[in-house]
Amino acid sequence: MAETENPDVLVVGGGNAALCAALAAREQGASVLLIESAPRELRSGNSRHTRNLRCMHDAPTEVLSDAYREDEYYNDLLRVTGGQTDERLARLTIRSSAECTHWMKRYGVRFQPSLGGTLHLGRTNAFFLGGGKGLMNTYYAAAERLGVGVLYGAEADEVEIDGDLLRSVTFSAGGRRITVRPGAMVAACGGFESNLEWLREAWGPSADNFLIRGTPYNTGRMLKALFARGADQIGDPTQGHCVAIDARAPKFDGGLVTRLDSVSLGIVVNRDGQRFYDEGEDFWPKRYAIWGRLVALQPDQIAYSIIDAKATGRFMPSVFPAIRADSIAELAQKLGLDAARLEATVAGYNAAVQPGTFDHSIQDDCKTQGLTPEKTHWAQRIDKPPFSGYPLRPGITFTYLGLKVDDKACIRMEDGRMAKNIFAAGEIMSGNILGKGYLAGIGMTIGTVFGRIAGKEAAVAARALRGELAHAAR
Repeated sequence: MAETENPDVLVVGGGNAALCAALAAREQGASVLLIESAPRELRSGNSRHTRNLRCMHDAPTEVLSDAYREDEYYNDLLRVTGGQTDERLARLTIRSSAECTHWMKRYGVRFQPSLGGTLHLGRTNAFFLGGGKGLMNTYYAAAERLGVGVLYGAEADEVEIDGDLLRSVTFSAGGRRITVRPGAMVAACGGFESNLEWLREAWGPSADNFLIRGTPYNTGRMLKALFARGADQIGDPTQGHCVAIDARAPKFDGGLVTRLDSVSLGIVVNRDGQRFYDEGEDFWPKRYAIWGRLVALQPDQIAYSIIDAKATGRFMPSVFPAIRADSIAELAQKLGLDAARLEATVAGYNAAVQPGTFDHSIQDDCKTQGLTPEKTHWAQRIDKPPFSGYPLRPGITFTYLGLKVDDKACIRMEDGRMAKNIFAAGEIMSGNILGKGYLAGIGMTIGTVFGRIAGKEAAVAARALRGELAHAAR
């Protein structure tokens, strides 16, 4: 449809949640216009960097092994969030995830066979064939076939809301300001992680050392516009999906390859050569997303993963090569650390390692004793050269400050009323479920589940409002 037409449903955003909303709205017969702030070649937000989504299932499927039932899924979520989740919305997401792969296949999405290896995800996460980019290209092709209008390079930053009713949305595109009056809107345009000024407001000067591993187009302008017009907030602006990534990564858009998965196989030290957290607390997919925040809280927001030759080849390699040395002192010098301090830390750690049977596929009995903090699993002495180090920085994927919603993806206003025709899906409302921490693949699950809900409900709301206007005009 043309950009100047008033669609039944306007979808703001171009990632997974947005496309799921657009397709779900079309399923209901609504006309849909989707506006994506990125150019076409960089479309899809953070979704193009993804690989999988986490799914509940009671029995093996074509793409998932064994079973992963609701209560186990929810308990996993509780552990990583520390209980900071809306149970009703979390369980809705979990239960609905059982249907996701079937719905996705209807639009041509293909999946890899169940995954094995040390990521421990074959039972819990369905991996897209072709990764996130393949997934999103499939969705965009489906949207085009179904007549969804798509406008690239269009950033929405102004809304007119009358009480609890959206009247219009204004966006910039091609050097022009365009205003549309949709029947309903779905906000699915991510968090504010690419807005460096907003990050600094939340974190202070330490934010200057953060890297944004996702899209540079998630600026939070629509989020800020909705807040300014009375939308209710949820979440802490300093919380988000924040991963320890290679400090040599670019400022924006480094994606998956910048993540380092060596942490649980060695030790991590800060600028002063000191350990600061249990590297073996839990399986990496349940803990990798806390490490960005842990590094963010260290001096100069820098840390270093240290391993020896026994760990080499046991984790997914980074795009950047390891910094290697034949001794700990030489490694310290190459990393810019005090050699005596790092040698003392490694020696103290080695002395505390207890006998055990190393097995990275389970929470094994290899641990330390007498250290602060202890390493509770996968503790092996760091004593076999060559020794390797990787510099770490906080890598923010998306932020959790967002829009408060109900089980129909409808946003709540500050006065307690639910908006009649404004819905939200994906990262922009993830704070309802993710108060802190992260569970591998759940971001795509939230986007898929709430994208579908938001698209359907927006189409229903638009149809009802159009009907009310037509009735009033008679």
